[in-house]
Amino acid sequence: MKKVSTVALLTALILMAMAPSVLLAAEEAGAAAATSGPSGLMGMGIALATGLAIGIAALGGGIGQGIAVRGAMEGIARNPGASGKIMTTLIIGLALIESLVIYALVISFILQGKL
Repeated sequence: MKKVSTVALLTALILMAMAPSVLLAAEEAGAAAATSGPSGLMGMGIALATGLAIGIAALGGGIGQGIAVRGAMEGIARNPGASGKIMTTLIIGLALIESLVIYALVISFILQGKL
């Protein structure tokens, strides 16, 4: 667990260190190319929001699916006779969890359309 938190902290620090140069590059690109969509900070904010939406949704979906599968496997291990009902419920649950990730993907496509 310590290794994961260290990697997450280093990633956050690297992203924060890169933010000023990305802001300057976005400002210069926005000034150089006159586009009809949002440019500068708003365009960068939309791009960042779409990336974060997909990343957080995938992370949450993966964690949720892992917990669901673990619970189903523990249930099957305790009562192998109920494996059919457990697997059916598991598949429906996994589909519902995955649909939330797909909603985040659709929202990110909508936001990218605003660029």
